[in-house]
Amino acid sequence: MLLKFKKIPAIFYNKYILSIAFFVVWMLFFDQRDVFYVWQQKNQLKELLQKKAYYENEIKKAQSDLNNLQNNPAAVEKFAREKYLMKKPNEDVFVVESVVIHN
Repeated sequence: MLLKFKKIPAIFYNKYILSIAFFVVWMLFFDQRDVFYVWQQKNQLKELLQKKAYYENEIKKAQSDLNNLQNNPAAVEKFAREKYLMKKPNEDVFVVESVVIHN
């Protein structure tokens, strides 16, 4: 019983095509900086840029608050009352906490 195999196309015997195919597979999957590594690094860079923008915005807010506290005595009093619950000698301070009831 003789089995006939289909003829393998000549393109698979071409050493240049085989070399290019090997190179592409190597670069995509086995290299130190393969496709998955580059994708992961791009995602990490995107997250870090978002964090950078967030912290730059927070720095601007803090600088604005600091400038306001240094130049406005009413802002200093408001800050002391809100953050540290300070009061004038003839005042009483009542702290009201909101309670959320879930049904």
